[in-house]
Amino acid sequence: VIEKQHSSVETEKLEYKDTTYVPVYSDIYSRSRSQTLLLTATLSIRNTSLTDTLYIDHVHYYNTIGDIVRKYIDQPIYLRPMETVDYVVDEKDTSGGTGANFIIAWGANNSNINPVIQAIMIGSSGQQGIAFRTDGVSISRK
Repeated sequence: VIEKQHSSVETEKLEYKDTTYVPVYSDIYSRSRSQTLLLTATLSIRNTSLTDTLYIDHVHYYNTIGDIVRKYIDQPIYLRPMETVDYVVDEKDTSGGTGANFIIAWGANNSNINPVIQAIMIGSSGQQGIAFRTDGVSISRK
């Protein structure tokens, strides 16, 4: 986890707010339902704006049954224009399971901002490797 500067902006007062859901797999079924392949997952939050700051209120990691496993930030942070922040779920961390997900609450001072929020999963077994990406989807625009 890259340490980010905390934001002094009161995120509830931002003009535009959104919550993004990102599916993540800390492990995936391999060969059968009883055998899984452990994966490293990287959540990437990218501010695609050339001019505006992106404010992130929280980044929560949930497991398959919907329990919060981890809160990645303890207070809001900001991303300058074109800045990216990444959060990693280590390969050995099986707390999320096959149905894990991230919920990211973020905001901006205008509705033109359109961050890219994705997760990349990668793993290997013997000489075979697997890598894939999932994209975040908006679940609550304000």
